[in-house]
Amino acid sequence: MSLYDKFLDGSVIALSRIISHIENLRPGYQELLSRLYRRTNGIYRIGLTGPPGAGKSSLVNLLAGQLADDGRRVAVICVDPSSPFTGGAFLGDRIRMQDIPVDKGVFIRSMGSRGSTGGLAAATSNVTVALDAFGFDTLIIETVGVGQMELDIIDACDTVVVTLVPESGDAIQALKAGLMEIADVFAVNKSDRAGAEQMLYDLKSALEMRTEKSKWEVPVIATQALHKKNTEELLRLILEHKSFLETSGQLSHIRGLQLQKKVETVITRLVFRDISSNILSDGVLEKAVDKIMKGEEDPYSAGMRLYKRFKLGS
Repeated sequence: MSLYDKFLDGSVIALSRIISHIENLRPGYQELLSRLYRRTNGIYRIGLTGPPGAGKSSLVNLLAGQLADDGRRVAVICVDPSSPFTGGAFLGDRIRMQDIPVDKGVFIRSMGSRGSTGGLAAATSNVTVALDAFGFDTLIIETVGVGQMELDIIDACDTVVVTLVPESGDAIQALKAGLMEIADVFAVNKSDRAGAEQMLYDLKSALEMRTEKSKWEVPVIATQALHKKNTEELLRLILEHKSFLETSGQLSHIRGLQLQKKVETVITRLVFRDISSNILSDGVLEKAVDKIMKGEEDPYSAGMRLYKRFKLGS
């Protein structure tokens, strides 16, 4: 049997190898993605983001278990900082994810961010296609804890949970960083710590003062992952948001926008590949830089000249 046939037969090993093929952009990966995409059924994607130490992994563990108990087929992607040497996930398969209930059929995959400043690996959306085609119906994505730079999670998820802790700083500052715009649910985790009540109050007040109102009122919930407090309520709010998106027609609209950006990304990658192979080979770029350093040209003129060369060549 081919690797693809084993994938279709339900082999988790084949799934893992196909994910590696996609993640590493190996030859033929786009053709493979085309075949996989035709088998997708619209996996629901839940994103957890927030600053380091907010307890995102603990919440993911619990949410994955609760979803699996409800009879859902669950996959988890954890986007970790990359190793500067290998490009792989720095924390490997996550020491802190040991409690993921794999015995309930939950599949977990760690991915390196590979320099992506938005907290999500560039290949995350592609890997989602493979997981969807494999038959998972729910995906949880946990991003690198880099705070305000995680705004690209909205391009990969349907429901976004922003996780904060009382000691993470001024809630208003967190909202100024753009988290207000991406949050569908706010979870103040480790809420047994000092300052939790103030954090909850600040978040609710800031949400009430928003000038742009939405039909979905973003809820704020206090959780304690360590003691499993309010985690079932958190899942209820997530699924309530899912129902809201479906009944309001917003889910289709959101996914349309995401697909538009995906097509743009595919085009950009192909153009960049062609530019790299056609006009930036044979030391062309190095020669242009040399002319700039000698004062014979400037970066903008050089860029336009090379771009025109690409257009003429195509």
